[in-house]
Amino acid sequence: MSAAFVSSEALSRVQPSATIAATQKARELKAKGIDVISLGAGEPDFDTPDHIKDAAIEAIRRGETKYTAVDGIAELKEAICVKFKRDNGLDYKPSQVNVSPGGKPVIYNAFAATLNPGDEVVIPAPYWVSYPDMAVLCGGKPVFAEATARDGYKLRPEALEKAISPRTKWLVLNSPSNPTGAAYTADDLKALADVLRRHPHVWILTDDMYEYLVYDGFEFATIAAVAPDLYERTLTMNGVSKAYAMTGWRIGYAAGPEALIKAMAKMMSQTTSNPCSISQWAALAAISGPHDFLAPRNEAFKNRRDMVLGHLRQCDGLTAPTPEGAFYVFPECSGLIGKTSGKGKKLNTDSDVCDALLEEAYVAAVPGSAFGYAPAFRISYATSDEALRKAGERIAEFCKAAK
Repeated sequence: MSAAFVSSEALSRVQPSATIAATQKARELKAKGIDVISLGAGEPDFDTPDHIKDAAIEAIRRGETKYTAVDGIAELKEAICVKFKRDNGLDYKPSQVNVSPGGKPVIYNAFAATLNPGDEVVIPAPYWVSYPDMAVLCGGKPVFAEATARDGYKLRPEALEKAISPRTKWLVLNSPSNPTGAAYTADDLKALADVLRRHPHVWILTDDMYEYLVYDGFEFATIAAVAPDLYERTLTMNGVSKAYAMTGWRIGYAAGPEALIKAMAKMMSQTTSNPCSISQWAALAAISGPHDFLAPRNEAFKNRRDMVLGHLRQCDGLTAPTPEGAFYVFPECSGLIGKTSGKGKKLNTDSDVCDALLEEAYVAAVPGSAFGYAPAFRISYATSDEALRKAGERIAEFCKAAK
């Protein structure tokens, strides 16, 4: 007789990814022949640029198919150092660089290498769904600092000060943000840095995955460059998934203090080992190669953002700040709470709103509660103009029908 499966206590405290769940629900309805428009996944609909794909093919033909150094090939680490200097004014040595199989492992390994039971991780809410659960898996305790729509979904100094305690180990900053698209200016970061100087025990993990996806002339900034005195306790994370449309290639990278980078490599040596060798050579081509494709793609994203906002702002019950970057809009839906949908579903929560949107309007979105902020929902506009137009019309009809 086989033993019954019993999950670990740590896993029992973790929730499945809500973004993946929403996407899966949409897939299941599509498989039944229903015309569902999925606005759940945070994945560019553009293809990986040809010069990157060519570099991967060439790497295969050269036989670059063996194990590599655990945390990245030397050539890619050198290129990442050049990138940080070129784009951010940050000086790093290859020994300060980590390359991992995606952005998630960068964050997870940083937490696993540093957190002890009860250590706290300050996370602004709304947040990307994986931050708190990764902290929990590594023995830490998430502490949420609300960043309200009134403040443009950006963490304010007073909220950060209130969230920090003697047990705080990390602050996580994500700019531009998933799920809101909010982005921090240099002045915003300077104000947060003033708080962090008063708490020298707090480390900063800045998730810059959407760095290149900014609009309306916004100037990207990252905290280690804005506040050089915090450089020695900052892990600056990035990756190739979003701007280069390389989500499936699974390459994330980070730079920070050597001792931390060495500890993260130790974690990788007993878990993932090296990132895919072929993907590393493709990432090298992405980071070092031409970036001329970014401007037209960003213009397309901006136009899509503006189209979505135009639809949402005609909907009774919804309010939507203008995002500065990424490819998400995060409308609050407090005006729908307490109403009944056109087909009779009571809308008591943002999860109810998203369920009804999917079941009645065939539009898949992710409830804001999954991101620690309710009532709201996240829309990804990384899809075609036609799909967004149809989705906007369906959402407007849904809101009009709610009474």
